[in-house]
Amino acid sequence: MTETSVLLERLRGFESQQAIRVCINRYMALCDTLDAHTPLEELVGLFTREAVWEGKGARYAASFGGYQGREAIRSLFAGYMKTPAHFALNVHFLTSEVIEATGDHGQGSWVMLQTSTFNDGTSHLNAARLTVRFAFEEGQWRMAHFQTCNLFSRPVSAWNDDAPLPVPGHN
Repeated sequence: MTETSVLLERLRGFESQQAIRVCINRYMALCDTLDAHTPLEELVGLFTREAVWEGKGARYAASFGGYQGREAIRSLFAGYMKTPAHFALNVHFLTSEVIEATGDHGQGSWVMLQTSTFNDGTSHLNAARLTVRFAFEEGQWRMAHFQTCNLFSRPVSAWNDDAPLPVPGHN
């Protein structure tokens, strides 16, 4: 391989990593606002035709189970697209990112923290390890196998409060 071809291959790898990052970020943004107005086709389009979405570990396997193919994944998310919305507040935070991409295949892992308040007013804190395989399909990077494995979950009293922020020098 010439020096130029090595550099081009490295550049393709970096571009693939960025495209994977954009894909998972868009997925999380759509999940943060999951309700009757969420663009379901855009959400489902983030997955390959034969993708797998699965909850791992005792808690998430029992709560979510697994789904194979876009139609099954569409059904999973369609269940959240109702009025009133299942979530009154939902925010996903991703950290500890590792992404590798070679050719038309990639893999990423993240630690996810999810803060949720549900329609009934209860709130929950979840942490999970995400392991996601990606494939370049139909001209874009898509999720081919999404796994979420619960690390911990617990109810919390509330996420937002009108109490003033404690700032030094301010009452």
